[in-house]
Amino acid sequence: MRHITVCASLVLLASTGIARAETEVKVWSWGSAAPALEATLEGFNALHPDIKVTVDKLGYSDVKSRVLAACAAGGTGLPDLFQFQNTEMELITAQFPDCAADLVPLGFDADQQAAFPEFKMFALRQGDRVVGMPWDSGPVVMFYRRDFYEKAGVDVASIETWDDFQEAGKAVQAANPGVTMINDNLNGGAEFVRMIGEEQGCGYFSSDGESITVSQPGCVAALEVVKSLNDQKLMTAADFNGKLQNNGAGVVATQMSGAWFEGPVRNNAPEDQHGKWGIMAMPSVTAGGSRAANFGGSLLAINNNSRVKEAAFAYLSYALGSNEGQITMLREQGLVPSLVSALDDPYVSEPSEFWGGQKIWELVLGRLEKIAPINGTEYFSDADQVVIANQTAYLAGGFDSAQAAMDDAAKQISFATGLPIAE
Repeated sequence: MRHITVCASLVLLASTGIARAETEVKVWSWGSAAPALEATLEGFNALHPDIKVTVDKLGYSDVKSRVLAACAAGGTGLPDLFQFQNTEMELITAQFPDCAADLVPLGFDADQQAAFPEFKMFALRQGDRVVGMPWDSGPVVMFYRRDFYEKAGVDVASIETWDDFQEAGKAVQAANPGVTMINDNLNGGAEFVRMIGEEQGCGYFSSDGESITVSQPGCVAALEVVKSLNDQKLMTAADFNGKLQNNGAGVVATQMSGAWFEGPVRNNAPEDQHGKWGIMAMPSVTAGGSRAANFGGSLLAINNNSRVKEAAFAYLSYALGSNEGQITMLREQGLVPSLVSALDDPYVSEPSEFWGGQKIWELVLGRLEKIAPINGTEYFSDADQVVIANQTAYLAGGFDSAQAAMDDAAKQISFATGLPIAE
């Protein structure tokens, strides 16, 4: 098993007396990530019995708002470790550059950084500093009901493009009355636009973060796919909880999301659905095109004011930087490792009974190094709200074309940020 070596940090722990019995590391986390961290504590304490890690489970919005407020107050009130979304970390690095500790002096050197894919490290670099360790990732996949597809005579291997998917959707819905082909968070998110856009090499901003690219062809094509699915009544609106409810009720055939959605699907499915689910690669816009994107995924950062940085880094190195820690969280909560070496762990090759005997993690983790980095920038949240609003308007007939909707979004984002629109 591969570990990120704590190096001098553990020596410092011993020599300075930091790792005493009363040493406590406090963490803020959300959702299934919190119990995933708790699942690593037994293994961590076998190595470090004198470091107590306490995980506070909060809501995602609570963590985000509390972290930003605490950073604005100079770090006052932050725990030793806090979770944050990769795509939004630049909110912190741009506005509060000293809030998160640099991990490099603690032992996170270039070799250890190279153990993670570039798309995860991209937002964590601040010059020579690295302000967080990658945690889970979100390679995009399709979660589908085998029985619904089989009843319609649809072979998932035949689905390579979104056109193929839509033809399959018509057959699936015809063969399974009351079942919708797929859900998307149409009323509160632009998730499909982001996922399909990234698949096509397009994000809201350029790779250097210096211009707006939301009106480029890849993002426009993504919005066109959403419109087509919606117009053909192959899609219904559902947020995260709504998707899980629809899964349980057996009224949806497919969900597309980051692979971290595996845990919620599996852990919330009724007993009679075990063995009826499968996973496949997301379709591409064009035949032979990319079928790799990332959606979601987070990191853990150390509070720069923490008095137990070395102990916190020791925990990071086990929970996020070792196969043992990452595979524990994968097994217990379906959190997809960012650590590339985890692909070699025997658990990854095991068939899953819930997923019909499929070796799902080979498919999921095999996509990690195919994903290109996308720059969220400090303006990501604002840009996302603009795209959500224009998507809603476009689906309701407010724009003549996807290009017009995205051109308008680019102008709004440019006005708000001062960044130019890419040619």
